[in-house]
Amino acid sequence: MPAGFCINSESRNAEPEIAEMYLEQGLDVMMGGGDEFFNPEKRTDRKDVYNSYKQKGYQVLKTKTDLKNAKKNGKVLGVFSSGALPYTVDRNNLSDLQGSPTLAEMAGAAIEQMKDHSEGFVLQVEGGKVDWAAHANDISALIHDQLAFDEAVKTVLDFAEKDGETLVIITTDHGNANPGTIYGPDSTSKFNSISNYKYSNEYVLNSIKSDFNLQQIKDWIYETNKIRLSDEEGKHLLDFYLGLEKHESGLYNYKKLPYKAFSDIQQKHNNVGWISMDHSGDYVEVAAFGPGKELLPSFVKNTDLHQLLLKASKI
Repeated sequence: MPAGFCINSESRNAEPEIAEMYLEQGLDVMMGGGDEFFNPEKRTDRKDVYNSYKQKGYQVLKTKTDLKNAKKNGKVLGVFSSGALPYTVDRNNLSDLQGSPTLAEMAGAAIEQMKDHSEGFVLQVEGGKVDWAAHANDISALIHDQLAFDEAVKTVLDFAEKDGETLVIITTDHGNANPGTIYGPDSTSKFNSISNYKYSNEYVLNSIKSDFNLQQIKDWIYETNKIRLSDEEGKHLLDFYLGLEKHESGLYNYKKLPYKAFSDIQQKHNNVGWISMDHSGDYVEVAAFGPGKELLPSFVKNTDLHQLLLKASKI
């Protein structure tokens, strides 16, 4: 996680404090979401953390346009949304989310800010919404954010290839939920139906209200997924909003949305199965490009990557 890469905190939920701790570190470039941890109108203590950053010489960026017009060679704080950055599939299809930059655009802007630093630079980029999508068993959100991460990787590798002096390491901190295409005679056409999903399951399910009738929920799911619910499936989903079904929990499911119930319905149409809604103990891929890549062994403990980075940078 970006916070864990830079900050030591007893709690991941101490975001208001972590926002201020970043300032003490004096980092050159920070970008992401979390307006509520900087904005005096949203913080419970009414502290203007944005102003604290400005007093330390930071440019504060709030939109994609701000990012494009950022002054070169100055410290940058980019906060482009409340909460986490939006899912890519939602940004692509909801006009009010299109003011926030893509992961690739943020990565490119960060490199531009730091590439000429006399002592070099270290940049950490996370495609964090892939993890959230896996927790929600949301295949469309996962695919679109994985593609967004791939675009960010291309941006970084294009720079590293041209630069010739930059080591790039690509990995993840864990497996999650193990999605897989279940074999069957129609598996290809069913998987391709995911291209009909207009939004993340989070947006789809958040838009359903307890006063929806059966026809309304069936119409909404068809409009957003091109899936025709049976009456039984429609009633099952509605029962969650009426409090008749037990709410679903989960690390990133604070609104108790019926993610699993909905993904089980989607599975009948897209042939994607999941083993759980939690992290898995799989080995994960780690790849390296550039000077120092020869230091990466075939298998490495995730905690040892830190030492590898220090060795490669000769610190």
